[in-house]
Amino acid sequence: MQGCWPTRTGDRGRALRLLSMREHSRLELERKLSSHETREGELAEALDALTARGFISDERVADSLLHRRAAKLGASRVKAELQAKGLDDAVVREAVESLRATELERAREVWRRKFGQPPADAAERARQMRFLAARGFSGETIRKAIEGADED
Repeated sequence: MQGCWPTRTGDRGRALRLLSMREHSRLELERKLSSHETREGELAEALDALTARGFISDERVADSLLHRRAAKLGASRVKAELQAKGLDDAVVREAVESLRATELERAREVWRRKFGQPPADAAERARQMRFLAARGFSGETIRKAIEGADED
């Protein structure tokens, strides 16, 4: 078992502490721990060992982010956050596809919590649309969500 881990435990310990708080991607851990690296390649060895043992997983990072953020954000914003974490393109694509089916319902719920009533005029309508756009909902979804609000 000794050969499985790097001999110095500093980087591994720091990485495990970060992972105990929430899921982190390899890129996030590299960013956070690079200043602690004392020997070239030491951090990469520690992260390779953690990945091999299943402590670092792109799928778990994506699931965690979806669980925390999907109710408040549209698919394009979630996609940008996943990509910023350096996740594999296939994992990002799969996560975003899973959000598309509920995009309209989530947009309506976000709108309902923020506004609760249909826009009174064009200026208010534009403000509500900008709000949803800033949260990453598509134009078509925003239009349908606000039209649905007018019908309620």
